[in-house]
Parts: sequence; structure tokens; C-alpha cells
Amino acid sequence: MSSIKPSTSIFQLAVIVSALGFFVDTYDLLLFAIIRKPSLASLGLNATDIVSQGELLISIQMVGMVIGGIIFGILGDRKGRLKVLFGSILLYSIANILNGMVHDINQYIILRFIAGVGLAGELGAGITLVSELLPKEKRSTAAGFIAGFGLFGVVAASVISKMVDWRVCYYIGGVLGIILLLMRIQVQESNIFKNVQESQISKGNFLMFFNNRKRFAKYMQCILLGIPVWYIIGILVTFSDQFAKSMGINGVDPGTAIMCLYMAIAAGDFSVGWLSQRLQSRKKTLFIFYAIAILFTILYFLQHNGSPTWFYIICMGLGYGAGLNVVYITSSVEQFGTNLRASAGISIPNMVRGTLPLMILLFKGLRVFFGNYLTGGWVTGLIIFAIGIAAAWALDETYGKDLDFTEV
Repeated sequence: MSSIKPSTSIFQLAVIVSALGFFVDTYDLLLFAIIRKPSLASLGLNATDIVSQGELLISIQMVGMVIGGIIFGILGDRKGRLKVLFGSILLYSIANILNGMVHDINQYIILRFIAGVGLAGELGAGITLVSELLPKEKRSTAAGFIAGFGLFGVVAASVISKMVDWRVCYYIGGVLGIILLLMRIQVQESNIFKNVQESQISKGNFLMFFNNRKRFAKYMQCILLGIPVWYIIGILVTFSDQFAKSMGINGVDPGTAIMCLYMAIAAGDFSVGWLSQRLQSRKKTLFIFYAIAILFTILYFLQHNGSPTWFYIICMGLGYGAGLNVVYITSSVEQFGTNLRASAGISIPNMVRGTLPLMILLFKGLRVFFGNYLTGGWVTGLIIFAIGIAAAWALDETYGKDLDFTEV
């Protein structure tokens, strides 16, 4: 068996290809949020239905990602991290090409679900693979690079959406995925996984997260500490036009808001990887970025009769704070043994994304209860941030942890 020695540089093939993979993943993942209004309008929906069906489609996509996270996580531990990367990108590339061919809302719902399943495997599998290939002191920097570079895929989606028809946007995403698939042929599997693969130990047994109290607690904590990120992405910015309207701000475009958000998330991801390395702590870094996210959430709701420019600047601040997603994903990978690491690293980010439908339901209920769109929004945020901070407080520190261990 050939030996793969840990590289001293983060700029090895596995890291570069994982970063490019996440670029395509985020392009496809947020593309619907960017082209939600024009795509639904072209299918004949009115303004009210565009809002309600938009919420439904985003929720359906996230449900697909939860299911895909479980499936690809199990496969990642049983068949290998690389096979998940191949399978997931092939599925969502085909699904997104077909998304460009929809002619009614039911087709759209089915294909966004399938795309969600495929999109689930990319980031978690990439960070799991890279974490096992690189020395422990390079993990957070590499994860920050993968996530930071990858998030420019959203910027690309936003720019392209302003240049071509929404159907062409889907075709471009699908073709990019197929091209990336060919690049992955040269990437190698990690030795840590190969060693476990040859053993008789149980691998990819998803039920192991639930048959041990301590392991279940860690799994739930990893999910809950990431939910503020998707409160910001999936509620505050995806429906930014509705919030802006309630604040008396005219001319806010959700696509532009999402582009500003993700440009800043990319900067946050680069920063959080570096800061985690400097502080030698995942938890300290996490709390610093929670504080940044909370500050800009407060500023977001204090806007009244402002300008679109200031609104977009605040979205960028929210995005920088949301860079904490690198910390919770890296920490999730480090919490669990090799025989469950892909299951954790892939399923947890998608479980976090999958909480978005629940957050949307909470937001809907609160805005009806208070009779005010804005009040429902900030009370939802108060609850979500409180849950995330509590989960982070209880989670173990994992900086520098040796990953060559298994779960029993």
C-alpha cells in the first residue's frame, strides 16, 4: 500500500480541488436564492406566491440536504471520502442542468430536492479528507482556505445571474460540476481512512450517534452551534427585500444582498482559519465571531428609512460574522473517530442547513404572533443565537487533536 505523507503546505492537490469543489457547490446551493424572483415569475406565479413558494422551495432543498448528508456521510465512512465527492457532484450537476428545463412549480420542487441531496456531500467530505491528509497544525488554515475560496461561487452566481437568463445560470452550474469531476481523478484517499477500512470495526453506523449519551450530546451541540449562520443566510438575507420594505428602504435586491453577504463570509472564513491557528482554540474563535454576527444583526434591525447601500454594508458585516461556519465544521470533524468522521463532517453541516425550515416556521409563527415582520425577525434571532452560544459553551475544545482514533 502506498504511503501518503502529510504535506507541510496547504496548497496541495486535495485542498485546491476541494476549494474548487466548494466553489461549484456554493454556486449551485445559493443560485435559487439569487434567481428566486425571476425564475418563479417566469413560471407564472404572482407576487404573493413568489414569497410563499420561495420559502417552500428553499425548505425542500434543505430537507434534501439533510437526507443527502446522512446518506453521503454513511457512504463516506464505508466507501471513502473521495467516492462521496464524486457521487455528490455528479448528482447535483445533473439535477441543476435539469433545473434549467423546468416549466412548472412541481418540477421545480422535485429537482431542488434532488439537487439538495447532491449538494450535501461536498464541503463536509472535502474538509474531512483534508483534515486527515494534513498535519494538525494546518487543519484550520486549510479549512478556511477551502471555505473562503469556495464561497466566491456565490459571487460568481450573482454576477452571472445579471448577465444571462436564469435557465442558463443552472446550465452553467451543471457544466462546471462535470468539469470539476474530471479534475478529481488525481486526488488520493487518506491513509487514516484506508487503515480503518481494512479493519473489522463498524464504519458509518449512523445509529452510533444515538446509542451513546456523550456522543449524542456532542453531535447535537455541533449542529446547534452552527444554526445562527443559517438564520443570517436563510432568513435575514434571502428575504432581505421583505425586511427592507418593512424598514421603509426601497430598492434592495436579494441577489445583490446575497453577493455582499458571501463576499464577506469568504473574508470571514479566511480570517477565522488564521485566528483559530493564532489563538490555538476553536472555541475562543467561535465566540469572537458570534459577537461580530450579533453586533451586525442588531444594526440590521436598527435600520429605518435608510439607503440600500448601507443595507448592503450591514449584510457584509453579517457575512463576516457568519465566517464562524469554518470553526463549527472543523470542530465537528475533530470531535469524532475515523469510522464516524465522514458521517459527522458531512451530516452536521446539512443538519444545520436542515434547521432552516424549522427557523422559517418559527419566524412565521412569531411574525403572526407579534403582528410585525421585523419583531418576528429579531425575536427569532434572539432565540437562535441563544441556542448556538449555549451549545458552543458546552462543546469540548478540539484544537490540535490527534485524529487517528475510532469510535466504539
